[in-house]
Amino acid sequence: MDFGYTPAVEQWRKRVQDFLDEVIYPAESTFRDQVLAQASTNPWGRPPIMEELKAEARQRGLWNLFLPGTEHGAGLTNLEYAPLAELSGRSPMLAPEAMNCAAPDTGNMEVFAHFASPALQERWLKPLLEGTIRSAYSMTEPDVASSDANNIATRIELDESSGELVVTGRKWWSSGAMAPECKVAVVMGLSSPDGEKHRRHSMVVVPMDTPGVRVQRSTHVLGYPDGPHGGHGEILYDAVRLPRDHLLGEWNGGFAIGQARLGPGRIHHCMRLIGMAERAYDLMCTRVQKRVAFGKPLAAQGVVQEWIAQSRIRIEQARLLVLKTAWLMDTVGNRGAAVEISAIKVAVPEMATWVIDRSMQAHGGMGVSQDTLLPELYAQARMLHLADGPDEVHTMALARRELRRYPAI
Repeated sequence: MDFGYTPAVEQWRKRVQDFLDEVIYPAESTFRDQVLAQASTNPWGRPPIMEELKAEARQRGLWNLFLPGTEHGAGLTNLEYAPLAELSGRSPMLAPEAMNCAAPDTGNMEVFAHFASPALQERWLKPLLEGTIRSAYSMTEPDVASSDANNIATRIELDESSGELVVTGRKWWSSGAMAPECKVAVVMGLSSPDGEKHRRHSMVVVPMDTPGVRVQRSTHVLGYPDGPHGGHGEILYDAVRLPRDHLLGEWNGGFAIGQARLGPGRIHHCMRLIGMAERAYDLMCTRVQKRVAFGKPLAAQGVVQEWIAQSRIRIEQARLLVLKTAWLMDTVGNRGAAVEISAIKVAVPEMATWVIDRSMQAHGGMGVSQDTLLPELYAQARMLHLADGPDEVHTMALARRELRRYPAI
């Protein structure tokens, strides 16, 4: 395993780093000002500066980098994309979306690319690749423990008389659903209640303007509405009728599609989380060099030095595990990397929340205020202990896979 960056990847890293230094970081204060200015009139709309950032990213060739194929993306492997996604995570509110590499659109684009008909690809994949619309992913439900995907109860039924699909149920944490630019949702539902364990669900494409789609409210993350990024909607699908060709993949094949979608999504989150931790680390180290308490800089305090050392150790450990996982996904596939995907999904959010929390502590009162981006980083990192599967489920899955290698007593 060689995780050294090739000359080509180093060039990509420089281009992304230059974009951050020259465009993204200087725009962060403007972005926040615009969010506040439109909060009462257009809370879910994109601040105007986002279109400027997207145009600049496209001009620089930093667009759709997450897609592995050359037809739609840059042709990067997971291992090559990892350091670029990490850099984007240093400004998670701006950089991923500016480069059209933000969730949930990334996962939805991959689903459309692999499982949608040519007609659906033309209608939905093309504008998503162009960044002219956004999308939502509706899987989690409020009335069941959605950590077990087999519990999903939203019904997708086939009306034999009309040949239409009928979707009925309630979803929440449908990221991006509040945005005016959100035009389509990918929805997973129960299509064969008595089928085999992993052959009970199907996945469909639901245009947001279809009769019966009712976005009822936003679910906030630790008090943050996450408005500029489309929020997280609770959606009622009230007997939504769709043409039969809005099915993704095959009937009762939704569970497999969901797993295929979540593998890359999980590692992308972890890549960006490392960048978030690095940003918090930079802020912490800068802060403790400048502040004096009890007659000496905070950086000279033993407990602060412990935070710094432990932060660096934990970041490096997490990065290496993510790179190994990316390498395995490239070489043996997502199934062959299942243990490592579960491992990073537990380890990296834990690392990131710890580092961000130490940085908040080093900043004192400022660390929990709106004067730094640390609270927003913390809210995102904390949410990722739950999103795409809670820590406990990944721990259980990892343990079970490991135990299969040992004989039962």
